[in-house]
Formats: sequence, C-alpha cells, structure tokens
Amino acid sequence: MAIAYSWRINQLDAKIEEDGVKNVIYDVHYTYIGTDLDNKDISSSILGVLPTPYDPGKPFVPWADDQAFENVVIGWLNAGINVTPLQESIAKNINEQINPVDEKLYFTFNNSGE
Repeated sequence: MAIAYSWRINQLDAKIEEDGVKNVIYDVHYTYIGTDLDNKDISSSILGVLPTPYDPGKPFVPWADDQAFENVVIGWLNAGINVTPLQESIAKNINEQINPVDEKLYFTFNNSGE
C-alpha cells in the first residue's frame, strides 16, 4: 500500500503587532492528509495546531497570501512536527478502510407488536 502525504494549512493565528512587527504568526492550524495511491477515494487525515513562537533574534518572514509563504509555513510544519506517528495512524486507518475488521449492523424489523 503506497500513500501520498500532504499538508493543508487551515488557518494562521497572528498577533496584529508584536515588537513593532505586523502579522506575527503564533499558531498554524493544519490538516495532515494521507491518500492511497491505488485508490484515490481512500484517505485519512489528522487535524492539529503547531505553535510558532516569535523570536526577535531570528529572521522574520512577513505574512503573504502566496505560494512562497505557504512553502515557508510547510517548512515550519516539517521542522516542528514528528510526522512518523501521524503517518502510522493514517496508514492504519487507510488499511482498515481497505481491509475492514468491524462493521455496523442495523435492525430492519418493526417491533410494533403487530
């Protein structure tokens, strides 16, 4: 089973201004997604939040609504999150979708006494 993994950035929380710098991001809300390459209709995902504290001693990357900034944020995610347990959980869920071990059983009779 081959799985392709990707990030979706759902939201960035930012201070309007901190230490004279505008739009200082402090939380990245993300979805980490795994999709089965053999059947793209089968996928699993995990939601999370990565805190990104502002460090005045490090270079500041200003917020922008463009691909370059998205790549910066994905770099933060890759550096700040151990994806191995996320990938293991996603792979397990996808495997259970392909090879289910549980099922849901429903009553279809009417117990009205008639």
